[in-house]
Amino acid sequence: MKSLEDKLKASEGPVAMLRNSQAGPNAYPGVPAEYTNWRDEQQAWQKTCVLYNQSYHMADLAVEGPDALKLLTRLGINSFKGFEVNKAKQFVPCTPDGYVIGDVILFYLADKKFNLVGRAPTLNWIMFHAETGGYDVKVALDQRTALRTDGKRKSYRFQVQGPNAMKTIEKALGKAPPDLKFFNSTNVTIAGKNVGALRHGMAGQPGFEFYGPWEDYQPVREALMKAGEEFGIRAVGGRAYSSNTLESGWIPSPLPAVYSGDSLKAYREWLPVTGYEASASLGGSFVSKNIEDYYFTPWDLGYGHMLKFDHDFIGREALEAKAKEKKREKVTLALNDEDVVRTLSTLFKKSERAKFIDWPSAVYSMHPFDKVTHDGKTVGVSTWVGYSSNEGKMLTLAVMDAEHAKPGMEVVFTWGEEGGGSKKPTVERHVQVEMRAIVSPVPYAETARTSYAPGWRTHQ
Repeated sequence: MKSLEDKLKASEGPVAMLRNSQAGPNAYPGVPAEYTNWRDEQQAWQKTCVLYNQSYHMADLAVEGPDALKLLTRLGINSFKGFEVNKAKQFVPCTPDGYVIGDVILFYLADKKFNLVGRAPTLNWIMFHAETGGYDVKVALDQRTALRTDGKRKSYRFQVQGPNAMKTIEKALGKAPPDLKFFNSTNVTIAGKNVGALRHGMAGQPGFEFYGPWEDYQPVREALMKAGEEFGIRAVGGRAYSSNTLESGWIPSPLPAVYSGDSLKAYREWLPVTGYEASASLGGSFVSKNIEDYYFTPWDLGYGHMLKFDHDFIGREALEAKAKEKKREKVTLALNDEDVVRTLSTLFKKSERAKFIDWPSAVYSMHPFDKVTHDGKTVGVSTWVGYSSNEGKMLTLAVMDAEHAKPGMEVVFTWGEEGGGSKKPTVERHVQVEMRAIVSPVPYAETARTSYAPGWRTHQ
């Protein structure tokens, strides 16, 4: 079977391969695009209560055995001190060169038994090392719905979030929700079913994540929605779901840093040509011939506080060196209203149109990279862009040079691709447009800035 390495050798290089990939943005299968309308669904997570259905679009990887913790400790930049059963954490692995592979949520389920939930790149990295590293472990991948034919998963996963989340949960439980610290878990009973419950939050609002066997999906979901009726609960559809990150500040789609380097050749040979990494797409106005310019360090993504040199892990030596270097910073960019309207107005012309801006998420590739400049010089990259009805703004999440990451500074965001656009099917012929933007805090939503604990993230 052909591999990612084979595809790279047959291409004009990783950047050209990824920019002209035929893959569009990540899909959110299994749920309607909108249950009601995406504006009300967005506002519900800040004003009332929502149910996010995460049962379909993420993969699960079960890791168990005598060496399970040893394997995960070897791969994660995180400290594992104090990590025990019924706790969870954001798990971040890096390459030997100190660049991020991705991130997922790691659940400590029982002695020698773990589950990891999220996007494919991190799960693939773990499976590769489990198979090739001589570890006494077993791994089992429960693939996301879009890549399976039976439509069935091992587990469902719901999040109930918002100002009225705890009232909804109390009614569904018939008693007060368990008093847990952030990212701690327990078991509860909903609709007569045994349900796992993780204390969690999205967009800065309180809530829980609930999970259990697939056969309990319907009664648990119905019980949660019925309990939330009097509290204004709304189910969130696929359109609104992918935009919540604009308010919470989590960058959901860092490019896995695996496309270069001799130390990763064996891994690229292991990755199939049909897999995520070989099919991924790059989009946007930022263009470099060097694929390394698309890689992120933990600090770029705001993960510096997770990085602990208290254990031996892949990438430690490189990260110890990078720790002494100048760092970029993650920010929110608030796009200028007049410039956004001017860009949208070009769609009413017969030519010289800007790239179409979809709503509420304007992402049109799996890994968006848009150029951010100041006085004509590139000073950062935007990695996610869309509209927040709560804020009444077009926002982007960006990684910026430190001297240009100061709140209130005006920079320029370039929308659209060079030369009229790449060969991706999601890209029509267009012209690039510049929009002014104000560097703003991350998270952008005040509730998220004031309530999140270190180590938070959202599931996407």
